[in-house]
Amino acid sequence: MRVMKTTLNGDPNVGLYGLATDRFAIISDIEADKAELAEVLKVPVIVMRAARTCFAGIFLAGNSNAVLVPNIMEAKELDYLKDEMSKISEDIKIKMIETEHTALGNLIICNDKAAMISPLIEKHRDEISEALNVPVTVSDLMDLSIIGSLCMPTNKGFLLNMHVEKEDFELVEKTLKTDGDIGSVNFGGSFVRSGMIANSNGYLIGNQTTGPEITRIDEALGFINV
Repeated sequence: MRVMKTTLNGDPNVGLYGLATDRFAIISDIEADKAELAEVLKVPVIVMRAARTCFAGIFLAGNSNAVLVPNIMEAKELDYLKDEMSKISEDIKIKMIETEHTALGNLIICNDKAAMISPLIEKHRDEISEALNVPVTVSDLMDLSIIGSLCMPTNKGFLLNMHVEKEDFELVEKTLKTDGDIGSVNFGGSFVRSGMIANSNGYLIGNQTTGPEITRIDEALGFINV
């Protein structure tokens, strides 16, 4: 199974509650079926809260090399994440970013090839690059600093906000070193990251997403060739 229409915490905005890479996934819905999610994403699934909330997809960012966490994470959350990640691999870093802009998931677009970060966290560029082990570009998109909410990237493709201008699309394409497309989720939602959790193997999508939207997403993420 490549795609699963679902909710997390009863919400079709599944991207608010987790993230996935090609080595692991982090989900904050304690009622979720880990085995079912792992079947779609084909990676181990860690279930945890972030910053005393269920919004792991908002506060966390990362690729296969590292998870970036904000300094508002509780010590017990951080210890749990480190312990669970060590069961997957000892070489996956957990990097805390000391910033007042704590919604890292909304400020970072990354895969295993490259990253783009918001100007709001530009001063952390070098440490983010070192942790993720990829080159980092600093830019806004659509004159918005919350670039992470506008794009769902994987190593095989990306889905970008359907209202993006050509110049911004080409910048993301060049930065991530992969092809992609524009689209929407959950019956017209343009902040696509909020409605998806994806990696190179498959994706979770909000249950309000339509068939045509899923077809577009399949193309954007490289699951079908056109």
